[in-house]
Amino acid sequence: MKQSKGSETVRNPCVAHRGWSGQAPENTLAAIQLAMKEPHLFWIEIDVQLSKDNVPVVIHDYTLSRTTNGRGEVRVHTAQEMQQLDAGSWFDESFKGEPVPTLEQVLALTCGRCRLNIELKTDGRYAGLADKVLELVYKYGLQHDTVLTSFHPPSLREVRERSAEVSIGLIIDGWRESLIQELKAMKGDFLSLGYPHATPKRLKALKDAGIKTMLWTLNDTRTIKKYAALDPDVMICTNYPDRWREAVLPSKK
Repeated sequence: MKQSKGSETVRNPCVAHRGWSGQAPENTLAAIQLAMKEPHLFWIEIDVQLSKDNVPVVIHDYTLSRTTNGRGEVRVHTAQEMQQLDAGSWFDESFKGEPVPTLEQVLALTCGRCRLNIELKTDGRYAGLADKVLELVYKYGLQHDTVLTSFHPPSLREVRERSAEVSIGLIIDGWRESLIQELKAMKGDFLSLGYPHATPKRLKALKDAGIKTMLWTLNDTRTIKKYAALDPDVMICTNYPDRWREAVLPSKK
């Protein structure tokens, strides 16, 4: 997996979880733009599903009600319908009118400026999700600057069948001794691991196997410091990049 320009000089690279979701509504262009203003941040994590008309859209939940003023499942609405929803007011009135963005809008905004960890948000309900996401990744020439992750191994195997270039990785909030073998079997090189399950031994085994590890989701400075100390290469996924900066980057005097 290639490194972004400059990212190799920063220990414990920060991944902004759903954008800077501690200060802006998650998975919106506002949260992504805010994250991109952080000078030492090279990664943003987003969630992608398919609309009724098979357009990849950026939203976490399978239903609309928590983060928009819409109702019902994501998959029964067109991308255009979701663009008309308000995905910002639930967080703060100052974000009123923020739409549910399409993946293409996010790629156009971040291309050449920040790398993406794109979670394929599916339990098998979205036939063609991997194809549609890959199509856009290649359209923007980001096949070496993107990792596709999922809790759903069949979706990752589908990605690998279609592309040998794009990095893929499992998401898991747990641990099992077969994880490395499972990743190797699907030709994966990334693991998104719930942070309480990280230990020095496990991180070393993953690194020795050539697997990049991201820990999620660490949201207080003390916890970030604790887990960053386990390995300088482990990535830190957080809703608060400013807390990552405070925990990881040396302060200037």
